[in-house]
Amino acid sequence: MAKTRPPYTPEFRRQMVELVQAGRAPEELAREFEPTAQSIRNWVGQAECDKSGGRDGGLTTAGARSSIG
Repeated sequence: MAKTRPPYTPEFRRQMVELVQAGRAPEELAREFEPTAQSIRNWVGQAECDKSGGRDGGLTTAGARSSIG
C-alpha cells in the first residue's frame, strides 16, 4: 500500500515555487525536501497560471475552487 501524508501547506508550496523561480532545479529540491520533482513542477505551473489569470487556457486556483463548491 502506498504511503500517504497530509497535504503540503500553501506556504511550503509557495517557498518551493520561489526557489525554482530563483534558479533551483525541481529535482534538487526533491532530494533536499520531501515532495517529488513532478509535484514541484506542477506547483510552479499552477503558480504561473494563477499569475496570468488563466489566460493561457489553464484553470486558476480560484477558478478550481469556485467550480468545486
